[in-house]
Amino acid sequence: MRLYGYWRSSAAYRVRIALNLKQIRYDYFAVDLLKDGGQQHTEEFHRINANELVPVLVDGSNRVSQSLTIIDYLDDHYPQPLLTPLEGEKRYQVKEMAQDIAIDIHPLNNLRVQQYLINQYDFDKEDELNWLRHWITVGFAALDDKLRQTSGAYSVGSEVSLVDVCLVPQVYNALRFDVDLSQYPTIERLYFALNEHPAFSLAAPEQQPDSPQNKNRLIE
Repeated sequence: MRLYGYWRSSAAYRVRIALNLKQIRYDYFAVDLLKDGGQQHTEEFHRINANELVPVLVDGSNRVSQSLTIIDYLDDHYPQPLLTPLEGEKRYQVKEMAQDIAIDIHPLNNLRVQQYLINQYDFDKEDELNWLRHWITVGFAALDDKLRQTSGAYSVGSEVSLVDVCLVPQVYNALRFDVDLSQYPTIERLYFALNEHPAFSLAAPEQQPDSPQNKNRLIE
């Protein structure tokens, strides 16, 4: 199994967490989203994913992109532990809040949106940060309300779910952009608790071979 990703990609971070939770071994192929204008735009990577986005998972003859679809694929083919329940109320709570993060919050602060704002609208650094913080805080305010109703040890009850897999990378981003987590006590509690779990801590950006701290371990 191969995973194409980038150390600081939130979407790739989700998939790394899921693979770790399921204890699936994989080979990591780094795609530098900044070097030379972005390696995701090369002809070689375009053949792997025409959207020119990471992550991409290759499992035998199967090639899957989009992080939530990859995790669905993993649940279907490697179901232990199952990250989205098969039925019942929790199934829809998990899907709803995972999509709150991955579909509503994250796309407004990902790299290509930031680059577009800077290149097309002359955003300076402060303008960019104001944009990022605004949309994260709008999303986190609603999400924290929901999590107060559903959380136990984890986001939905007592078992790790897709919500947790999506939550930790998004909070990592929020902290990069100096969002004050104390405004969202349930999110804050869950984030720090989840990072005590080895599957989450080992998936952290700084632990990846292509992070600046680990360039000497880069897998080519």
